[in-house]
Amino acid sequence: MRCLDGKEVSSVIRRQIKEQVQKLDHPPGLGVILVGEDPASQVYVRNKFKACKAVGMKSIEIKLPATICPDDLKAAMTDMNENPDVTAYLVQLPLPRGKGFETQQVMSWIAPYKDADGLTVESLGHLFAGVPKVIPCTPHGVMKILEHYKIPVEGRRAVVIGRSQIVGYPMAHLLTDANATVTICHSRTQNLYSHTREADIVVVAAGQPQFLGKDAFKKGAVVVDVGIHRMDNGQLCGDVDVEDLKGHIEALTPVPGGVGPMTITMLLQNTLKLAQGRG
Repeated sequence: MRCLDGKEVSSVIRRQIKEQVQKLDHPPGLGVILVGEDPASQVYVRNKFKACKAVGMKSIEIKLPATICPDDLKAAMTDMNENPDVTAYLVQLPLPRGKGFETQQVMSWIAPYKDADGLTVESLGHLFAGVPKVIPCTPHGVMKILEHYKIPVEGRRAVVIGRSQIVGYPMAHLLTDANATVTICHSRTQNLYSHTREADIVVVAAGQPQFLGKDAFKKGAVVVDVGIHRMDNGQLCGDVDVEDLKGHIEALTPVPGGVGPMTITMLLQNTLKLAQGRG
C-alpha cells in the first residue's frame, strides 16, 4: 500500500512559498483569533505559527476568553480587518459551544480580501462560480497530494464522504473541476458501501474514528483520510482502519502526516496569494 505522505508534499510547496515570500517588499502576516482554551486548537495554532516562521511570514495572534460575547468577537475581527500588518487571518474553529456563536455568521465578519481559510461566502461563491480566489485549505491540500503523486483524477469515479462547507462540498467541486465523476455521501446516505466500492478515489471526512475498513473499498482504490481522532491509548487515528486496508487498496494518506500538514501549507499559500494581490 502506497503512502501518500503529506509532509513530503508540504516540504516541496513550502520551499516554493519561502522563495516567493523573499521576493516581497514586506513579509505577509497571518492572523489567528483563538477563542477559549481548547487544547487541540492551541496545538493547531502553534503549528500554524511555526510554519509561518519557517517560510518567513509574520504571525499575529489574538486570544479571547471562552466567555466572550459575539459582539466583542466581532470587534476583534474588525481590528484584524483594519490592521495593515495582517495580510490574512482566520478564526480558529470550533468555537466554544453554547456561547451564542453561529459559525457562518462569524465567517461573514471576515473581510473577503483577508480570508485565509477560503471559507467566507464570497470565497466559496468565487470557487463554485469557477473563478476561485482563495480555496478552502483542506480540499486544496488533497488535490495537491493527488497531483504530487501523479494519481489520475480525470475520468475516474470519486466519492466524498461528508458534506461540510469546510471539506465536503469544496472537495467535490475541485474533483469535478478536475473531470472526475463525483458522488457526495453523508450520514443520511443509504447503502454507503454501494457507492464507495465503485469509486477509484474516496475522500473520507466522516468524523468517525476507524469508521471504514476494506469492505468499504474496491481493491486498488486510492483513499484520502481527512479525519483525525485521539484514541484511548493516546495514539492518533483517522476515519479508516489502516491495518484492515493493507494489501487491499493502492494508496492511503497517513494519520498523522497526511492531510494535516497540507491544510497548513495551503493556509500559507492563501496568505501569500493575498499578499501578492491575487486574492
